[in-house]
Parts: sequence; C-alpha cells; structure tokens
Amino acid sequence: MTPGGPGPHPVLAQVVREDWGRLLGLLIRRHGRPDLAEDALAEALASAAEQWPRDGIPDNPQGWLTQVASRRLLDAIRREATAAGKAHLLAVPEEAPPRHTHGPGGTEDDRLPLLFMATHPALAPEVRPALALRFVLGVPTADIAALFLVPTTTMAARLTRAKQRLRAIGAGFRVPEEPDLGARVDDVARAIYLAFTAGYAPREGEAVVHVEATSEAVRLAHLTRELLPNTVVLPALCALLTLQHARRDARTDEQGGLVRLADQDRSLWRRDEIDAGLVLLQGLSPTKGYAEELRLQALVAAFHDSAATSAETDWAAIARTYARLERLTGSPIVRLNRAVAVAEVSGPMAGLRLLQAAADQLPGHHRIHVVRAGLLRREGDTEGARAAYDQALKTCPDGPERRHLLSRLGELPPA
Repeated sequence: MTPGGPGPHPVLAQVVREDWGRLLGLLIRRHGRPDLAEDALAEALASAAEQWPRDGIPDNPQGWLTQVASRRLLDAIRREATAAGKAHLLAVPEEAPPRHTHGPGGTEDDRLPLLFMATHPALAPEVRPALALRFVLGVPTADIAALFLVPTTTMAARLTRAKQRLRAIGAGFRVPEEPDLGARVDDVARAIYLAFTAGYAPREGEAVVHVEATSEAVRLAHLTRELLPNTVVLPALCALLTLQHARRDARTDEQGGLVRLADQDRSLWRRDEIDAGLVLLQGLSPTKGYAEELRLQALVAAFHDSAATSAETDWAAIARTYARLERLTGSPIVRLNRAVAVAEVSGPMAGLRLLQAAADQLPGHHRIHVVRAGLLRREGDTEGARAAYDQALKTCPDGPERRHLLSRLGELPPA
C-alpha cells in the first residue's frame, strides 16, 4: 500500500493525510535514515490496512504506526549491515536520542526540518519539489510522476537517488540557522511554486490542469507558512497560489479543453478563496528579492480576480505591475506577458513592439509565436496570424495547448 492509497479504512486515510509528514519526520529524526524511513512507514501502513479492520483501531493510531515502522526500519538496517558483512552494526538501539528540531519560533514540528531536508541544496532543483510533496504530504509517487509528466518508474528512481544522496552527504535533520535560513526559505518557496506551476502548465498529456496535485502544492505552501510564520516570502507565495488556484474550475470546458482567461466563466471562480488571497496580499508591503517577485505576480492575479468581467480588467495597472516585475527579474517571459497587457491598453502594435525584445531572448519559443498570432489577429493581419500559428505549432508539444492552438488556427478565415 502507498501513502496515497491506504484502502477504504477512513481512520487510516485520515492519518495518512494529516500525519504522514509528522510520522516520517519522527522516524528520520530518530534513526537518521531518509533512504529507508519512507519504505518502513509504507510497510507499517500496509500492516495497518490489514490488521485494523480485523483487530480494531488502536487507541493511538499514530503511535502504533510509529512503533511498527521503527521496527521495520531497524530490521532494514540490520539486513543492510548483514549484507555488508558488518556484524558489529547489528546491535542497533531501538531509538536514537532525539535531535534538536525546533523552528525559529520555538515550536517543534518534524515536518519543518523534513521540508528543509527535501529541498536541500545538494539535490537537483527539479527533484526538490517532488521530494517535498512526497516527504511532507505523502503524495503518491504515481501522482507526482503524472504532475511532472514522467513515467512512475522514472520518478521513483529520481526520488530514490535523492534520498540516497541525502544519506550520502549526511544531510542534517534540522531547520537552518541564521543567516542561512533566508536563502533556504526562498529555495523552499521556489520548490513549492515549481510543483504548482507544473500542474498548471502541463506540456503533454490530456489534462489541462492536474487539480489534485496543484491543490497539494497549495496545501504545502500554507502548511509551510504556518510552520514559518515570520517570513515574507511564504505569505507572498500563498497569496499568489491562492488567487491563481481559485480559477481552477473555469480553466477547462466540458470536453476538458483549455479555456483562455478572457473566456472563462467567472461564476465558477471560488470567491471565498479569492477573498482569502486578497487578504493575504493586502498584508504585504513592497520588499525585495524573490518575495517581491511573488508579491508582484500575486498583484497581477488580484487584478484579474477582482474584475467582474474580462472587459473590466484594469490592464493599465497590470501593465505597470509587469513593468516593475520585468525591472526586478529581467525575464523575457515577464516581457511577453507585459506585451499582452500593453496591447490591451495601447493596441496590438504597441504590444508587438514590446514582444520583439522577448523574441530576441527566447528564439523559437512557441509562446512568442502564440502571442504574436493573437496580436496580429486583433490587428486584422490574418495571414500574419496564420504564419505565427504555424510557427508556434512547429515547437509546441502534443497536449492541450497544441489542441487549443489548432482550434484557434481553424477559426481564421480561409486563405
């Protein structure tokens, strides 16, 4: 049984969802083996799924799982020692002395050092969000693989290598101390945002949005903010993710196709989440670094979410915000988005002039051609739009975005 699929037992399912990170963190804190602890906990869950329906729920389900998982982990360590011919290692203590795991606020929660371990700088940036989802929330490997568009076996191998890497370098199970904490928190925020954007921008496959996986990334962001309440970057991240995620039900049509923001049914947007995101955003002041980058992106999302209709969107404010974001990041993707906003304010040609700089930095990127096609179409240049769509289709991978482009191309009048 995997952590995401504990079977029909409701108590076990609840424990997995609410306590997976705590239980895994406790095992790693006690035994210091990130490469073995997860399998041991999964085996304990499998035993619970078999025994609890038959024998009844224990008085302390979490304690039962911890005890069984600890035994399984110690058995694995003994087997490993035997295989290596190190008989002197067989006398493994039942429980290693707890190590300091208090966060900056003095509150102990094993999920916090677990999160920092999953996003350790020694790991490749692309594996950190996957390991964070797995370690802290117990998201099944198959679901993470779907989120990042790789086979389950490939993702399982990546996660295994990451855990072995943590073991090899002796990664500490602790919250970083100042002055390292700020940079590490930014790394955590980047990892969570990468997990979120992977779900909202699938480049292949049938799904436009991997809703369950993106919801887990949002949950991880809010959990991290609760665990580290005195940061600036995490409230900005939560504001951005909450405001963007509130539109999830309107992003696809009845056939599962992509729906552009301008065409979305705004009655499907989740107003309670938008209100919560706006409250978070209103509590933020201009700052610097990655936190400001996220705050400005959240501000753009707020302008969209606050408009009753697409026509009422404050595009001038969005264009100004993108200009500030571009000065901060120098990102050609931001320039591309700014071109769209400027076109709404000053016309397609103004947008096309801005777009050229982004095109120079992103040669061959299909989104450049997509935006150019849309602006030329509004300008009345049908042939130019058709050529731009054709260019976009040459590099756009199979998936929902490509199908959407083919649909847009088919809407043009015949040549």
